[in-house]
Amino acid sequence: MLKNKFIGIGSGLFLFLIILLIPVPDNMKKEAMYVLAVASLMATWWMTEAIPIPATALLPIFLFPMLGIMNGSEVTESYGHQLIYLFLGGFLIAVTIERWNLHRRIGLYTIRFFGITPNRIIFGFMVASAGLSMWISNTAATMMMLTIGVAVLKQVVNEIDSDPAIQINTDPESFHFGTALMLSIAYAASIGGIATLIGTPTNAIFAGLIETQFNKNISFLDWMMFALPLSIIMLITTWYYITHIAYPSKIDHLPGGKEAIQHELTQLGPMSSEEKSVLFIFCIVASSWILRGLIDSEQFKMVKDSTIAIGGALLLFIIPSNLKRHEFLLDWQTAVKIPWDILILFGGGFALAKGFNDSGLTQSITGQLNVLENYSLFLIVLIVTILVIFLTELTSNTATASMVLPIIAALSIAMGVHPYSLMIAVALASSFAFMLPVATPPNAIVFSSRYITIRQMAKTGIWLNLFGAIIITLFIMLYLPFIWDIDIKSLPLNLHIIDASEENF
Repeated sequence: MLKNKFIGIGSGLFLFLIILLIPVPDNMKKEAMYVLAVASLMATWWMTEAIPIPATALLPIFLFPMLGIMNGSEVTESYGHQLIYLFLGGFLIAVTIERWNLHRRIGLYTIRFFGITPNRIIFGFMVASAGLSMWISNTAATMMMLTIGVAVLKQVVNEIDSDPAIQINTDPESFHFGTALMLSIAYAASIGGIATLIGTPTNAIFAGLIETQFNKNISFLDWMMFALPLSIIMLITTWYYITHIAYPSKIDHLPGGKEAIQHELTQLGPMSSEEKSVLFIFCIVASSWILRGLIDSEQFKMVKDSTIAIGGALLLFIIPSNLKRHEFLLDWQTAVKIPWDILILFGGGFALAKGFNDSGLTQSITGQLNVLENYSLFLIVLIVTILVIFLTELTSNTATASMVLPIIAALSIAMGVHPYSLMIAVALASSFAFMLPVATPPNAIVFSSRYITIRQMAKTGIWLNLFGAIIITLFIMLYLPFIWDIDIKSLPLNLHIIDASEENF
């Protein structure tokens, strides 16, 4: 492991120095070459994880000023982008939901609602996992659903093993229902995460780069109107494939399933006042995100999704949970548990994109990619989606999006098409890696249950990767122009990469 890290560090530095030392082409500024060198170093370290991923994201703060690309204050502005505060507020709300076990109650009631036949209970787990992942991290949703899933499986296995009339192998690697349930939990978490801007970091990276590079705002409602239907269709497709093709159930009724769910609910007890308060604040925040874009008011136009997120988080610090003990719904000891590394990674991605713009590297790449303008947009979207999906199988999805999106923005302009078409493909594809345990945290978490082998995950996941690529492409080509009222096949006259002198925020 240590040897691999040193190889990664050395490879990145070697590539960085080579690009710095080669002569600058006539059609490129020296600053653009320097940004390319930094981007190559960051990409190598991100892919090899030679140093921690968020540590790599800090490189622009040091290297951009040292290489004369931009001054230090300009670079650090990217690490304070308003979308970072949207996620900060979202993380604080999510960690409060987890603190009071509200997510567990929501998950259990959702599962119970859908019934106890094998296919229905898998669908219930998927709806719960996806629904939670829209608002809390995919990792937290998967961890919570895994504990419920394992409890259900233990009860079911005990019932099957004690009934001689049921002849089913319940060994973890051979039990179809167990494999199907574990895979469905992980896949649903990834699929649900794409439905909202705060569901997964790649969505916010896309929105942030659109604002940084094109000075356009993607609201919470805009994204949800496009991505939620896609998420629902992919969820149903995945459920059908897992339960009817990959791992069809050999029993019609799930013995012990209902009892296991009821036992978990009984252990939770009645809904506490803290849960009710957190649920109330969450509903206010979620509805405000959705309604913000519908309110036509000059004053309200100054309010961003991040404003609402931080406002909701502040309420959690203000509202008491126990006056006698001077406790509140959210305290700082809980707040510090949020994934700060993701916020730093956002900043690194936004800083890199700003470097692409301000140095002229984006324009240089655009000039080299003009040969693609005559190719079919449908084909390019499909190819980009497939490439990013399989790249994400081996690298962090947030790192992949941060690396690829600035280049894809340049590709869109070179082709003369709307940047949203290809950039959304990258953002969504970064969440659709279903083949390997290392691809996403949800995959790794359910793999640890031992109900899944790598071969089973790869065999199931490769088809879902391809289904996902097709669904993403069709939605971008057919649904995106309708719901966002844009022409994806042409570059709007009012949409251009902003210059360094223009205001970004």
